[in-house]
Amino acid sequence: MKHIEKGVSLRHAPRDFMRDLNVDNASTGLVAGILGLSVGVVHISAGTAAGLNSSFIMIWVISYLMINGLFGLFMPAYYRLPLPMANSIPGALMFAAVIPVIGLEAALGASLIAGAITLIAGITGVMGIVMRLIPMPIVMGMVGGMLLSFGLNMVEPLESAIVPASIMILAFFISSRLFRKIPPLVVAMLAGILYLIATGVDLSGIEATIRFPEFIIPEFTLGAFLTYGLPLAIILVGMETPAGVGLLKGMGYKEVPANGITAVGGLGTMVSAFFNLHSTCIAAPMTGICASPEAGTHDKRWVAAVIAGAIFVVAAPFYGYVVSLLEATPRYFIAIIAGLALMRVITSSMAIAFSGKKHEIGALFAFLIAASGIQILGIGSTFWALVLGVVVSAIFETKDFEFIFSREVAKESG
Repeated sequence: MKHIEKGVSLRHAPRDFMRDLNVDNASTGLVAGILGLSVGVVHISAGTAAGLNSSFIMIWVISYLMINGLFGLFMPAYYRLPLPMANSIPGALMFAAVIPVIGLEAALGASLIAGAITLIAGITGVMGIVMRLIPMPIVMGMVGGMLLSFGLNMVEPLESAIVPASIMILAFFISSRLFRKIPPLVVAMLAGILYLIATGVDLSGIEATIRFPEFIIPEFTLGAFLTYGLPLAIILVGMETPAGVGLLKGMGYKEVPANGITAVGGLGTMVSAFFNLHSTCIAAPMTGICASPEAGTHDKRWVAAVIAGAIFVVAAPFYGYVVSLLEATPRYFIAIIAGLALMRVITSSMAIAFSGKKHEIGALFAFLIAASGIQILGIGSTFWALVLGVVVSAIFETKDFEFIFSREVAKESG
């Protein structure tokens, strides 16, 4: 356990939470929580497309919120960093697709093994070494490409819903200039809600249901591990952690617990396997929101991640109600709010990726591959963005790696 980075403490976390709580981190935590709740719709869509039982799909989403919400309370409180937890979306899509082929219990057994591999990667310090060896411009190129879709989704409604989109976007920028003490995200949300009320959004179909996670015993088969477990482990170690760590470093956090994030994600994935859930990991888009300048000063942004985790836990049993509410809300509402919250994160990642003279070609390839959303061998684009970005940079920008490797050798030797 010597490789796991030491945090602050949980002892005084409630007191420190109340001390650091302010309107900036509260509003960004709310936005991150709403974004995380909306991701449950992706699970529902994937499960429905795969022909999974509607009752299982709902339990799957409820477990996603409850388990990851609990880990999302612990991580930021212990490290005092904006470390919201969720699950892997590429992993969710694979999970839904393989259940009809290998069975639910076998898929969960494969998730359990993937979690154990991820836990070992964190405990042994492998993740920290990997993150030190990958050049930061390439990491941030990947992050910029990954988040580009949020920016595009923010401006896309200007074509199909120009009035509400213009109102919300203008409210954000105008309030940021005129009302310095009121977070512009709050103003943008209020402007959007007022528009929805004025135009008579239909809330008649909202229904309330209450359910909790259910225990299940996983099964272990070699075929399930090779089909699903191994790719999931690669995604968790090579894709999810680097994306979250890269976002935090891009926002100015110098000491980021890469090993701790990986180990807790592995442990959470092992726990999740007993409750119909495929994974636990750092939530990259939510991290971008909670770690952004919109959340206030650096040392208080951790509160936003705690709030997001609390929203998960509270909303989990009532997710049937949440789904109905989200379905009644136009898609542009969440898309615009998320895009506005991540805007400064996107600009920061692009600046780090392309403002220097090192690894520019590798950073460009990482950006393009991550933005493309391609999948190779069933593994998502952000993983390949890092791998191919490093490969391209190593071929065409070999001299840029000399400092990185010499620094790593110095650390290991002394």
